[in-house]
Amino acid sequence: MGLLKVGVPQPWQKSKKNLNYVREAGVRQFISTYNRVKDLKGDELLWGDEIEYGIFVLDHQNKKVRLSLRAKEIMDNLNQNEASHSYESEGCNWVPEYGAWMVEATPRRPYNGYSVDLLRVERNMRLRRKRILTELNDNEIAPTVAAFPMLGALGDDGSVPPVPVGGPVTESEYIGDGIINPHPRFAALSANIRKRRGEKVNIRVPLFHDVNTPEYADLPGLPPSTCCGEESILLWRFGKGDLSREKYGNGFIIVGCSSSSREFNDFGDPVTLQKWLVNVECDGCKGLFYRSAPGVIVPDADWPRNGDVVVGSEIPDVPGWIRLQNGYYLPMKCDDGEVKFLHKVSSATHANNQQKKALGSETPIYRGSVGNINDMPDLKNALETAVSSLSNENQAFNDEAKMFNLRPAIHMDAMAFGMGCCCLQITFQATDVDESRFLYDQLAVLAPIMMALTASTPVLKGRLADTDCRWGIITECVDDRRPAERGRKGGPDPEPEVAGKGYRRLYKSRYDSISTYIYQGVSSEDGQMNNRILNMYNDIPVPIDEDKYRQLREAGIDPLLSQHIAHIFVRDPLVIFDGAVEEVDDDTQTEHFESIQSTNWQSVRWKPPPPRTGPNDPHIGWRTEFRSMEIQLTDFENAAFTTFITLITRVILTFDLNLYIPLSRVDANMQRAHGRNAAVNGKFFFRRHMAPLEKGDDGFNEQYTSMFSTVNGKKSSLPTVFSGDDLSAFNLTSTDSDVSSWEGVSEKRRVAPNASGGTEENSYEEMTMSEIMTGKGDYFPGLIPLVYAYLDHIQCDSVTMDRMTEYLGFIEKRATGQLQTPATWVRNFIRNHEEYKFDSIVTDSIAYDLMIACKEIGEGKRGASELLGDVVIKPILASDAYEKKLDSTRVVSNDHIRSLLQRYAARKTKFDEASAVEFHI
Repeated sequence: MGLLKVGVPQPWQKSKKNLNYVREAGVRQFISTYNRVKDLKGDELLWGDEIEYGIFVLDHQNKKVRLSLRAKEIMDNLNQNEASHSYESEGCNWVPEYGAWMVEATPRRPYNGYSVDLLRVERNMRLRRKRILTELNDNEIAPTVAAFPMLGALGDDGSVPPVPVGGPVTESEYIGDGIINPHPRFAALSANIRKRRGEKVNIRVPLFHDVNTPEYADLPGLPPSTCCGEESILLWRFGKGDLSREKYGNGFIIVGCSSSSREFNDFGDPVTLQKWLVNVECDGCKGLFYRSAPGVIVPDADWPRNGDVVVGSEIPDVPGWIRLQNGYYLPMKCDDGEVKFLHKVSSATHANNQQKKALGSETPIYRGSVGNINDMPDLKNALETAVSSLSNENQAFNDEAKMFNLRPAIHMDAMAFGMGCCCLQITFQATDVDESRFLYDQLAVLAPIMMALTASTPVLKGRLADTDCRWGIITECVDDRRPAERGRKGGPDPEPEVAGKGYRRLYKSRYDSISTYIYQGVSSEDGQMNNRILNMYNDIPVPIDEDKYRQLREAGIDPLLSQHIAHIFVRDPLVIFDGAVEEVDDDTQTEHFESIQSTNWQSVRWKPPPPRTGPNDPHIGWRTEFRSMEIQLTDFENAAFTTFITLITRVILTFDLNLYIPLSRVDANMQRAHGRNAAVNGKFFFRRHMAPLEKGDDGFNEQYTSMFSTVNGKKSSLPTVFSGDDLSAFNLTSTDSDVSSWEGVSEKRRVAPNASGGTEENSYEEMTMSEIMTGKGDYFPGLIPLVYAYLDHIQCDSVTMDRMTEYLGFIEKRATGQLQTPATWVRNFIRNHEEYKFDSIVTDSIAYDLMIACKEIGEGKRGASELLGDVVIKPILASDAYEKKLDSTRVVSNDHIRSLLQRYAARKTKFDEASAVEFHI
């Protein structure tokens, strides 16, 4: 949940005078930390998972289920028991979560970088489940479900003990302040988000349309199921629903369909940045130098030439300049305005120059010779076409807007609805800062894919939703942006104390997918193209604090990392504690940095090493946290996905692969991943060639084909780039010598993001989940076969290999639709329940039976072939929670010995009778 501190949080009004200081100090602390640890190298792989549990009370007599508000008591008891059993090789660590009914658990010691530790994951998850069972009352359960299905639907009777709805913290119409964890940070977060925003948070999720759903009775012409047809899925544009609320109130939401060629919010803004064609119209002018700041020229060899297309946004406070996504600036005109440098063009426009043709697909290295720059074609026709396309594209926006669909919504109004969800998260320690940044980028692409594959949140506030995932709910539950920051009119007047005066345009909530890649790449001596590539992939708005950005650059931080830090610092700190403002030492502590870093809840989080406060503190290196996956009902499933992601990180690093696609497509995938049964019915943008293409010869001219095309013993042509496109000068085959220099960084990684051969426009395509996981054609091998190849490469031991094969087989069956996601299973359970009226309403009795079923499946007491296939979960017993000592203390009572023997005799008789029946049959 983030940084927890003991202290007294300042009320919002009091904390406002300290907001600017904390933001300034946070950047100073990051710079100090970065300079202290930037050269750390050689750290071993250490990793761990986090699982959150909800605790619920069953009322067997009335068939009801409620929140149990005993989480702190249970957590304290568990940690006390852990301390008394610290001699055991495996253990757990228990920490608070947002809800007073929630606890979070991690392994006590991290997993290491050996294959046998892959087997520890499920063992430790089972151990956590056993141990929490030891602290539950007879009428309490703790299934691993993503959300309590009746949260906000029960009024004052939603918890044990009951708490009244509302209160000064949330002012909610549906839940009471008393269900928030008593740690002061959580209530302060809730209150300050509401106060900064100027109103309660507003969460609206599309309501599932069943045959008798009453809200759809007044919307004729909408058939049950989907509004998008067979070839696409419904898109809930979470965090972008202001217009529909203004027009239709809290009861409705506008949705879209994944088949539309562009992604919109519901008032028509495209999510990509503006494209600009470079064309400096003067004699002898070949392009523009980059500027590190408006007016400050950078004589970079990689300056944009005439014909290049750059991606950026105009700077509101500095008219006539645009800021690019690679951290540099360009002027739109000359100083006197007579010569125009940059021309606004359509998003479909691509570069038209020899430099681009030499570039290949996403290579950041300027590779060898290119044609004479003076031979560049005339750009006049291209410019006229591009500007014309822009006009047509804007008309297309308006046409597609008519396709939007108005849907009834499930309305929620408090942080608890999102932060009360449980999930599965994994953190990896990297060998150095570069590897941590590279993994950050790769995992960001995987975040929506794995969220769809683990979807488990189809029920909210006692209603069936038309979505399957929790992410957008949390996005909206912590959205503290003011109207102007969300692009709307009205709201509070500008305030100098808050970030951007409360008027800087912020395109996302502080809980959302990432907005910028952060891996800078490794420079080479022969010139490079890093800046162009970063500009291609970072194609969505990245609001930054310009002053913080300049401060970071002046401190020697590279442009991409400076952009990332300046981006997260467009937010205000949400909790400031008395006595911990100017008292914090910026040179040795990171409290102010973490207060903002820990409340930027993105799909991936990059974590610098924390300061060591004493000689006995453990060394912790550069880490990357993967945050998007939904929690599963069983430890087998949770372990399968945890080990899979861990192995994928090894595959990417060991096989020198990369997954880069434009971030606009990652955002589109995040929306698609929420769709009902998206794992089976959806398509996702994914990189076609994860490795550089290899050079071949078809008898006429050189072609570039996938290195994977010979895997099946045959080689077939793919969409290729010919040597006539000036890639012939490049050696695209890797050898061991590639790694000899660059301190272990291979040639492929040096130039990442890169799949040489082919153009940017062909670097990715839409794939089904089955294709992403199992392969497509002869050019995309699939993630699961790559994991098998890696396990063979490291000569994985047979015991681990057997278990990994079970995990990978399970994941393949889910990806291909042979097994259901938990969200589909829950939805089907409800719709098949005898009390369900096909009205999208989940009654007390349905929720009661559902939660018992989830508990029993997780504890191995009920089969679920639709979820697990032929996997059998070994029963989990509280009696196995702690190791038993081989005690030699003398038994003084013979009666006790006789009773033990009698119990053994009874068990043996029962076993013999069962064996006789089995033999007779």
